[in-house]
Amino acid sequence: MTENESPQAVVMALVREVAAELHPTRTLPPDAGPDHLLDHDFALDSLGRLELAGRIEDAFQITLTEARIANAETPRDLIAAVAGASVREGQAPGPLSPGPAPAVAGGEAGQVTLPLGAQTLTEMLDNHAMESPERVHIQLYDDECEAGGAGVTLTYGQLRDGARRVAAGLVNAGINPGDAVALMLPTGEDYFLAFFGILYAGGVPVPIYPPARISLISDHIRRHFGILGNCRARALIISADAREVATLLKGGVETIRTVATVADLATDGEIPPLPANAPGDITFIQFTSGSTGQPKGVVLSHDNLLANVRTMGRALRATPDDVFVSWLSLYHDMGLIGAWFGSLYHGVKLVIMSPLRFLARPERWLHAVHRFGGTITASPNFGMELCLKRIGDEKLDGLDLSSLRALCNGAEPISPVTIERFMERFAAHGFRRAAMMPVYGLAECSVGLTFPPLDRGPRIDRIDRDALAQKAEARVAAEGDEAALAVVGCGLALPGHHVRIVDAMGNELPERHEGRLQFLGPSATSGYLRNPEATAALMDGIWLNSGDMAYMADGEVFITGRAKDMIIIAGRNIYPQELEDAVGEIEGVRGGNVAVFASPDPAGGTERLVVLAETRRFDETTQARITREIEALAMDLTAHPPDAVVLSRPNTVLKTSSGKIRRAACREAYERGWLEKRHAAPWLQVLRLTLLTTIPMARRGLSAMTTALYAAYVWAVAGIIGLTFWPLIAVAPRPARWPIARGACRLMLGLSGISLSVSGRERLPDPKAPVVYVANHASFIDGFALSLAIGRPISFVAKRELLSHWAPRILLRRLGSLFVERFDREQGMADAERLVDATREGKALAFFPEGTFINRPGILPFQMGAFHAAAEAGVPVVPMAIRGTRSILVGDGWFPRPGRIRVTIGEVVAANEETANAWQRALTLRDGARAYILAHAGEPDMGTERTAPLGHVPERD
Repeated sequence: MTENESPQAVVMALVREVAAELHPTRTLPPDAGPDHLLDHDFALDSLGRLELAGRIEDAFQITLTEARIANAETPRDLIAAVAGASVREGQAPGPLSPGPAPAVAGGEAGQVTLPLGAQTLTEMLDNHAMESPERVHIQLYDDECEAGGAGVTLTYGQLRDGARRVAAGLVNAGINPGDAVALMLPTGEDYFLAFFGILYAGGVPVPIYPPARISLISDHIRRHFGILGNCRARALIISADAREVATLLKGGVETIRTVATVADLATDGEIPPLPANAPGDITFIQFTSGSTGQPKGVVLSHDNLLANVRTMGRALRATPDDVFVSWLSLYHDMGLIGAWFGSLYHGVKLVIMSPLRFLARPERWLHAVHRFGGTITASPNFGMELCLKRIGDEKLDGLDLSSLRALCNGAEPISPVTIERFMERFAAHGFRRAAMMPVYGLAECSVGLTFPPLDRGPRIDRIDRDALAQKAEARVAAEGDEAALAVVGCGLALPGHHVRIVDAMGNELPERHEGRLQFLGPSATSGYLRNPEATAALMDGIWLNSGDMAYMADGEVFITGRAKDMIIIAGRNIYPQELEDAVGEIEGVRGGNVAVFASPDPAGGTERLVVLAETRRFDETTQARITREIEALAMDLTAHPPDAVVLSRPNTVLKTSSGKIRRAACREAYERGWLEKRHAAPWLQVLRLTLLTTIPMARRGLSAMTTALYAAYVWAVAGIIGLTFWPLIAVAPRPARWPIARGACRLMLGLSGISLSVSGRERLPDPKAPVVYVANHASFIDGFALSLAIGRPISFVAKRELLSHWAPRILLRRLGSLFVERFDREQGMADAERLVDATREGKALAFFPEGTFINRPGILPFQMGAFHAAAEAGVPVVPMAIRGTRSILVGDGWFPRPGRIRVTIGEVVAANEETANAWQRALTLRDGARAYILAHAGEPDMGTERTAPLGHVPERD
């Protein structure tokens, strides 16, 4: 330590150093500072703390007590411990008074202080306005800017000051904390001032969109009546040209007392004291777009939003040197939270244009990226499709997209064809394939839920169409299968968030099985505003239903469609999006204006497949040709002909404000006779469909019943074996206990129809030699597999909580298990030393170094206990990779399934005894063992920065 280094800087450097050694593939977030948690955010286990304490003691020449080390929660606690520690005898004291070291970004943005301690959005803006008031936060891409001028900009200081003036006007108008205030404004300076003005006034913003077309004004007003009535809006902020619409809305919503523009509200006088926001307060009400029904108000708090923008920033490694270019609507989550709030938190410059400017000339988006050096941008699938269709080569002269490092594609189903064409078309203009990031999110999780690894590029899965449609299995398609279905991967759950796939009964499914996607995490909503029925349908215990169908492969989520939109006809699952996209390519059909839905047949009671497509071609010959092509496409893609093809005039297909097809609304219009109808299929087709549907439905019911009966059988077998073998192990002499236990395990697997194969047994060391076995952990039954694979008495290292239950306590102790404390850090450190002693005594220890397992696939970071014991005792480590147990008994599920377990035993890993440092020897052992397990377990690495569990992980064992 030099005289110029503060204790805070030294301690933080050492914390980061040890964290990097423990998790070499994980990059700490840029906002990880003195007040972040050592175990939660820096992922330091007990042994990591001891190593860190030793380095701190050496750096400052002091002695820290074990209690101070164990009880330290944050680096700041360690800094305080340094200040209060006793100096070692014979050493001169160092500069022990800690000084402030705010987190700042480098480069041009070197003066931007990240709002690490912000607990609300207003605190976030206050932080930037105080630290960097003159820094440009928002650049509006308007006519002047497009022509090469400066355009309108907003600095942090201008945004805060202008918003507080609007807040004063709202307070003077009678807005009280918690009141809902709707803002119906186009993208522009007024929108940003109004949104934060409402927050500073203590109100709850409710963004709603202005009417897009006069022809749809009645639908627009009707939907907004529902939104404003549900949130009980007290005020409506509008643009000057929307007064007529506002008058209609005020007349139909009795709670609205004030209708005003930003100019009307902004006061130049003294700003009165404004209310303070709290982290748990509702930040705003995000009304879902209502693609399948009436909009619902998603309740989001400051905590939810800050958790989401922070974790998305980590996924994108966002810094103040980035530039985000956006044309996304500010009425929806991707534009409002992802683009604006995310940019605001991370000090990123936001270059933004209105969606209408983009729709009129899509090349504006790409040229804005070129001019401002955009590094991050986002677009739904249709935005990229629009670029492909509407931008001629002559409009791309000189275009350079090489600055882009992330193009997030989300908010609607992602077409593999579109993204491939987009990447191919714009590769000549510097766009890198690695920059394409298909992502997944939903309003109920603020916005972001899953992101792929940065710089990987898209992963497109080709699966067997029939297996998915008939058995809900996402089998990899055979090479050359022209009918294969291409599905785009949307990445893994964001840090601190978790996802799972469940069947109709709520049982968790193994990988490559399609079901309902559920999630949980700090970004998740508490429910829908004043809608207990919808909230109850959203919640499933601690999990939330996404409403989407999906499967997982290698831990990655693949979305197959909306649960409510999926059509089941003749036992086949039909996904509307794929057929809609294909029909949209037919000559004469208006692409993006096709709706596919199921409608019940009043005569036969079966589901009819209906295709509604807009066209401007109404001559009989053309319509007959379009109908034939639609029928042929449907047969190719779904193996089922459409029962009705409706060719309608433009603007018939109903959409949300964000452009999503409202299939439920289209179905209602069709059933009410509001659309032109073609004749239904003849009675013979109805009869055929009825017969075809009966058999698959019976098969599905039988499958569900078989699953339940198998689970009941397995638990009955487990009970009988437990009651039989537990007493035998409890009373047997020591040499007989492990043979009895292995016999019980072998009988349990055999009677359950579960096979076990072991490869690499020849690599096992001498049965009498001391050794440490380590294996990955995915299920409750991993211990069975490990016991049978090793074939010798071993001492499992288990959590001390198991001692509180008499049955496992007696069983595990009789089998020689050792126990470690996970929550009392002082006891945990003492237990670690006991493991070293046991290893030196010649015991064979078996560890699951991940410490726990989680619902989603993946190898978690390894704790250091196993490798510390091996390094200190000088014994080798044997890595063992277990596959298949997660699919047999997944997560905390109670429905076991038959399957196959494969255990692969690796080469012995030994540390270089010439390495004097025991910590380095332990790291070598850990890295070697983990590399082998990662290569053979068939699961993704959850130890990287992108996937490390920074939030709470529900523990299993």
